[in-house]
Amino acid sequence: MTTRPSSPTRDWILHVDLDQFIAAVEILRHPELRGKPVVVGGSGDPTQPRTVAATATYEAREHGIHSGMPLRTALKRCPEAIFLPSDPPAYEAASERVMAVLREFPVRVEVWGWDEAFIGATTDDPEALAADLQHGVRARTDLSCSVGIGDNKHQAKIASGFAKPAGIYRLTSDNWAEIMNARPTDALWGIGAKTSKKLAALGLHTVADLAAADPAALARAFGPTNGPWYRYLALGKGEAEVVTTPWIARGHSRETTFPHDLTDKTEITRHVTTLAEHVAHDAATAGREVIRVSVKVRFTPFLTRTRQSKLPAPTADPDTLARTAVAILDRFDLTRPVRLLGVAVDYTMPDT
Repeated sequence: MTTRPSSPTRDWILHVDLDQFIAAVEILRHPELRGKPVVVGGSGDPTQPRTVAATATYEAREHGIHSGMPLRTALKRCPEAIFLPSDPPAYEAASERVMAVLREFPVRVEVWGWDEAFIGATTDDPEALAADLQHGVRARTDLSCSVGIGDNKHQAKIASGFAKPAGIYRLTSDNWAEIMNARPTDALWGIGAKTSKKLAALGLHTVADLAAADPAALARAFGPTNGPWYRYLALGKGEAEVVTTPWIARGHSRETTFPHDLTDKTEITRHVTTLAEHVAHDAATAGREVIRVSVKVRFTPFLTRTRQSKLPAPTADPDTLARTAVAILDRFDLTRPVRLLGVAVDYTMPDT
């Protein structure tokens, strides 16, 4: 970490990003795996088709393994890798411990997922605060994190990527152009490979190119909202409000990708019924009621269709949700082999 003079007391946004979080939780449970290439995903069996990596340790990443990669491909790239099944309840519990530590500091915490949170703080030394956060998380959970510092969430999010692993990095309006201008447009948070390719087709290859682009031309190419927004990001701007109100899920879903394609209507119906019962249990556990049910079917090779129905009255009754899901399934043409089924529900939202 570079030592820098103290800044005037002011508001800062920090982004705390837990390092290789899922893999790190597994290594805490299996210390003998520390320093080895570990891949977490699915049932942990890399020979099963259509299962992908949820995460990989840095040692596995050195072999080109990354999240979203098919486990079979990961096995080919690193035959000596150790594969573990995914255990979401364990990761959720570990995440809650980390967020509880962050909330003990005199800061505002906005949770963005299992492994990241934005921090709003007023301080004259954000690096010192970042180091304190890192130390607190490490001491209480044995997990490490990287911390990005910015004037807004966009800057802080990018900065935490530069800080990995276990570092601290400041990216603000003062050094934005110096650090970002020469980078490709997909270095911006919110611009992916597809959008970056479209921008390149317009001659906009770098962040500096995008920052200097005509907003009207961007609006014509990407729409009146997205086009100017991309330029806004390239200028280093972004939201600076940290919202501490607990996030409330609008719905929940369950889906299954099958090792072998399904062709039997009875079997397909049975799986949809089971998925509907699972989301009903999730709703009841969360104390929520369902107002809409959706069914997703992915046919071979990769054609996906979704249908939905609104319920006559809110409910979490498993039989009602299962019957509704099966009725929706009847609206599909099931003459093609099925590789994935999913059931999703929308919840009633509490009054605000």
